[in-house]
Amino acid sequence: MRRIWNTVLKGLVAILPIGLTLYVVYWLAVAAERLFSRVIKLLIPGQYYWPGLGLVAGLLLLYVVGLAVNAYIVRRVLRLGDDLLARIPVVKTIYVATRDFMRFLPTSGKGSDLKRVVLVPFGPGKVIGFLTSESGTLLGDAHAQQDIVAVYLPMSYMVGGYTVFLPRDALEPTALSVEAGMRLALMGGVQSERR
Repeated sequence: MRRIWNTVLKGLVAILPIGLTLYVVYWLAVAAERLFSRVIKLLIPGQYYWPGLGLVAGLLLLYVVGLAVNAYIVRRVLRLGDDLLARIPVVKTIYVATRDFMRFLPTSGKGSDLKRVVLVPFGPGKVIGFLTSESGTLLGDAHAQQDIVAVYLPMSYMVGGYTVFLPRDALEPTALSVEAGMRLALMGGVQSERR
């Protein structure tokens, strides 16, 4: 019986990541189609509408917004909206957390705000950290002259994390990519077998 259960678990471990990924992609596509198809059907005659046009419209809208963000006036309006949302008591908690999380995504083609993976001494061991700022100016003028850097220390299984400010010479560089370091830190060191 134990052998059968272990085989079933192996099958689940193999299928679940693929299934969840496909489901999330499918859900996003269906949601975009549902949202944008109503607007498109109001703008064009029904015979010109085909399934998938809402998804295409959603992707085009994201692209146009991405282009518009580079314009000075749009950046200014977004900054004003950002300031407004950051003042509303309950909304600011959700908005600021979402905004800060989205900044981890690479939007410039140069990578995210996580600059590189480092090891930080922690008692007799070491902790994986991510350099987020190269200067101590975040802490104010008193620390600006010191060689202090900001390091984000994520907790396993995406529970949270800490930002610590450390002297640069306390860090040990690694050859890990940011993606590999984040995967290693968030999964608590558990790694999948490579085939």
